[in-house]
Amino acid sequence: MTDLLNNRRTFLSRCGLGIGGAAFASLLARDASARNVAAGASSANPPGREGLPHHPPRIKRVIFLCMAGGPSHLETFDYKPELERLDGQPMPTSYTEGQPIAQLQGAKLKVQGPLTKFAQYGDSGQTISDYLPWHQKLADDICVVRSMVTEQINHDPAHTFMNTGTAISGRPSMGSWVTYGLGAESDNLPGFVVLTSVGGRNPQPIASRQWASGFLPSRYQGVEFSGSGQPVNYVQPPAGISSGQQRRLIETVAQLNQHRQAATGDPEIATRLATYEMAFRMQSSVPELADFSDEPQHVLDMYGATPGDGSYASNCLLARRLAQRGVRFIQLYHRGWDHHGGLQKYMDICCGLTDKPTWALLTDLKQRGMLDDTLIVWGGEFGRTPMFQGKGGAGRDHHIKGFSMWLAGGGIKPGHSHGATDELGYSAVEDVVHVRDLHATMLHLLGIDHRRFSFPFQGLDMKLTGVEPAKVVRGVLA
Repeated sequence: MTDLLNNRRTFLSRCGLGIGGAAFASLLARDASARNVAAGASSANPPGREGLPHHPPRIKRVIFLCMAGGPSHLETFDYKPELERLDGQPMPTSYTEGQPIAQLQGAKLKVQGPLTKFAQYGDSGQTISDYLPWHQKLADDICVVRSMVTEQINHDPAHTFMNTGTAISGRPSMGSWVTYGLGAESDNLPGFVVLTSVGGRNPQPIASRQWASGFLPSRYQGVEFSGSGQPVNYVQPPAGISSGQQRRLIETVAQLNQHRQAATGDPEIATRLATYEMAFRMQSSVPELADFSDEPQHVLDMYGATPGDGSYASNCLLARRLAQRGVRFIQLYHRGWDHHGGLQKYMDICCGLTDKPTWALLTDLKQRGMLDDTLIVWGGEFGRTPMFQGKGGAGRDHHIKGFSMWLAGGGIKPGHSHGATDELGYSAVEDVVHVRDLHATMLHLLGIDHRRFSFPFQGLDMKLTGVEPAKVVRGVLA
């Protein structure tokens, strides 16, 4: 019996080695020209899923402009005359009783009127505040959604919900879902890139798990680029090391990993090899990406960009360059919108840092004919309360029942306002758009039916939009 068991184990082991080795060899297979970086082909970025897209896509890429901290919809896009009339009066309990409030529990709630003026702009008559003079020029290009709702009232879980569709940490981010489903257009840059900048009040930290791949293979996670210096650390080869030497090193490591893969069948080994390959290719692509010397001065002035300063303006210009080079999902975080106090001061700062560059990005893409196949999303993880919170001047608390975001680009109805909040801006009451609906709409524009797009994990078919009802927001589509 012992000999029989040993023979069986030997057979299965050898069989597994043979099958694993064959599978891994097929993954790495390429002809001699494809092994040459100059030939331009590689498995560094994987292809999309078979059967995707489900229908003809309207866009190729997404640029998500995250105003981290939660900008006030009541000082940007959602003018409420009744809020202005009731300024300083007690907040009606019919709005707030039994409702989630982040930091104002037990406080005497008073109405805080808008701290700036609003007017209508463009042929569409979009209502936009004086804090956003450059957005006023975009009135006929953007679709403002004034009826957003989310489920998490504190920053980190709210970011997690906005990025992954759930408050459970460790789930795949929307950028990872998109690159998993559709693959990447570029061979020399990651399919999902993240940029961050800081400026304003109380910049909340952004954890790297906000762009993680969760249970998807780790090759789909977002790659954070630095806005100052080289976007990627150690991208330049060490002194005295040639490209040929590096290529031979990568091939030797590939052979060792192939041996390990044959024994273990670990899919993350393929990710590791792809990472080495991508890093090798980025040694030529990233320095060229970060070299703004080919940008005319009038373009730098349009963005207000100073190359290498790590600002939101420079990140917006870098986002356009990434989009030109085939990056599928680009996410910019500007940290500083957590305005519990000093609202007037910090709205001036945050809008001063982001308003013009956002206009420049959208305008630049439009002039280059790229806006037609790009979706731009602007907004925070939640909004702010209609009630006063005073910490260093008038401020507002976190708010999840109604807030504003905007969309622009391919497949989006320009110059349109969608949905509405009540007369005090507290609750979304018309054409309500949940975060999951935003995800479903984004996937739809990319050619993906969110109901049919899943990944098997722990016995379940997991989706970005989860198991709760989610819908494509047809009212924002052109």
